[in-house]
Amino acid sequence: MFTHQDLDEAVAAGALSPEAADGFRAHLESRAALPAVDEEHFRLLTGFNDIFVSIAAVILLFSVGFIGQSLGLRIEDQGPSPLSGLLVAACAWGLALFFTAKRRMALPSILLLLAFVGGIFEAAGFTGVLLAGEQNLQDNSAGVAVIVAIAGAIAASGAWLHWRRFRVPITVAAGAAAISAMAVSLLASGIDTHSIQGGDILLAFTLLIGVGMFLFAMRWDSSDPTRVTRRSDVAFWLHLLAAPMIVHPIFALMGVTSGTVSVGEGLVVVLLYLALGVTALAIDRRALLVSALAYVLFALSSLFRQFGAVELNIALTALVIGSALLLLSAFWHQARRMIVERLPDTLRRYLPATDRAVSLAPAA
Repeated sequence: MFTHQDLDEAVAAGALSPEAADGFRAHLESRAALPAVDEEHFRLLTGFNDIFVSIAAVILLFSVGFIGQSLGLRIEDQGPSPLSGLLVAACAWGLALFFTAKRRMALPSILLLLAFVGGIFEAAGFTGVLLAGEQNLQDNSAGVAVIVAIAGAIAASGAWLHWRRFRVPITVAAGAAAISAMAVSLLASGIDTHSIQGGDILLAFTLLIGVGMFLFAMRWDSSDPTRVTRRSDVAFWLHLLAAPMIVHPIFALMGVTSGTVSVGEGLVVVLLYLALGVTALAIDRRALLVSALAYVLFALSSLFRQFGAVELNIALTALVIGSALLLLSAFWHQARRMIVERLPDTLRRYLPATDRAVSLAPAA
C-alpha cells in the first residue's frame, strides 16, 4: 500500500520524477473508480513489522514503568511514582530516535508519542501530589484540578518538543488534548462541579473548546485541500479529538445521557445527526458521524420501543443505521458534490476539493 507521503519522499530522494509520481497517483485513482481525495487516507501501518515492533515497545515501556514505580519515591508506599512516568517518557523518546526518525514506522511512532506525552503528564501530576501532600488534597477538588492543569501544561510543552523533533501527525492532537485538559481543570477548580449548574458549565465549556478544536483542524485541512501532505494527517487526528468534545456536550446538555429519551428528544437527536452528517460530508471527515453514533443508536432504539417494537427495537435500530451508513459510504463522493457545490465560494475554498487534478505537493 503506497501513500502520498511515500511518493513525496520518493520524489525528494530522486527515485521518481514528479511526472511519474503524478501519473502513478492518477492510475491508482482511476483503478479505484473513486477520487482519492474522498478516501480520507492516513498512515497507520507500513507492514506487519509495525505490529511486531508496537507489541515489543508496549512490553518494554510497561516493564520500565513498573521498575520506575518500584524504585522511585511513592506516595505513602502506594500508587505510581513520578519516576515511573519519567522513565517511560525517556524510554519512548529514545525508541523514537530510531523507529520514528530513522525507520519512519507509523504505528510504533503513534504509540511512542502517546507514551511520551502520557509519561510526562503522569510524572508532572504525581510530582505535584508529592509537593502538595496527599493529605492536603483529600476532599480538595480545586487543588487536584490545579495540579491536573499544571500537568497538562507541562505535557503540552513535551508534545511541542516532540513535534519539533519528530513531526508525528498525532502529536498536534496530543498537545491540544493536554491544553484542553489544562483549561477544563482550571475552570473546574473555580466552580462546584458536583452541582447540576456546575456540570452544565463544564459541558458548555468543553463544547466551546471542541468547536475551537474543530476550527483549528479546519485550518490544517484548508492548507492542504488536495490532501497529499502531512497536514491532512494532522487535521485527521484533530478532527478525531474535536468530534467527541462537540458531540457529547450537546447530547448531554439535551439530557440524552440521562437514560430516557422522549419522542421529541429522539427526533431532535436524529435531526442533529443529520446535520452532523451534512457537516461531515462538507468537510470530508467521518469522525463526527462515528462520535455521535452511540447517541443516535440509543435515541432510535428508544423511539422504536415507545412505538411498540420492544422486542425488535435494537435490531431495527441497527438495521436502519447500518443501512444508512453503508449507503452513505457507497455514494459519499456524489453526496459531497451535491452539498459542496451549493455552498458559497467563500466557504467552498476552505473545503477539500470534490474533483482535482492530481498534483505533487511537498511534504509538510
